[in-house]
Amino acid sequence: MRVLAVEDEDRLLGILLRTLKGEGFSVDGVTTAHEALEQIKLCHYDLIILDLQLPDGSGTTLLRQIRQQQRKMPVLILTARGDIDSKIENFEAGADDYLTKPFALAELMIRVHALLRRGPLIQDNILKVENLELNRLTRQVRRGGKRIELSPKEYSLLEYLFLHTGRTLSRSMIVERIWDQSFEGLTNIVDVYIGHLRHKIDEGFEPKLIRTVRGLGYSLDPHLK
Repeated sequence: MRVLAVEDEDRLLGILLRTLKGEGFSVDGVTTAHEALEQIKLCHYDLIILDLQLPDGSGTTLLRQIRQQQRKMPVLILTARGDIDSKIENFEAGADDYLTKPFALAELMIRVHALLRRGPLIQDNILKVENLELNRLTRQVRRGGKRIELSPKEYSLLEYLFLHTGRTLSRSMIVERIWDQSFEGLTNIVDVYIGHLRHKIDEGFEPKLIRTVRGLGYSLDPHLK
């Protein structure tokens, strides 16, 4: 699952990123409201951790913009403001939880996991293409009702393809999202893992779902020839 942390204090943002990655999440970090909106356009996030004091506007305004766009992922407010008026304002704006600074990382992670278990809508956690199904809560994958065992990286790659069904993803995009590294030196790793997925997902099934778009990358698309 993927988390966006919006926090303008570099030290705290670094702590959040390290903690979330250590818990097995894919995570992006930004320091402004503008950057947050741009990231939300580019990626599907399962949770947003949001500071209220941002250099280019308030986190509350950003929260309202997110909800106006019909984005339903849980939003956890992380702020030094502990007054009741702020809490009421942000819950009314669409916040799902509210944690004041300073805070314990253990409590933060308990709240993160609780929000993700609840999720925005249960149907958002079941992804389907043809007879291939991925459950983002249990991390189980089935095709034609048959359970398919995937390694953590294979699962992350398939989930990324699922979230961008019908879109061609370049090798560099996949490396940056799944391996959190630059593309240099990892030329073949995407091809290797795509091969693993094809063996497990497509072999013995129709239609073939994982497609190569010559010169561009890969796509999860049953209609692409």
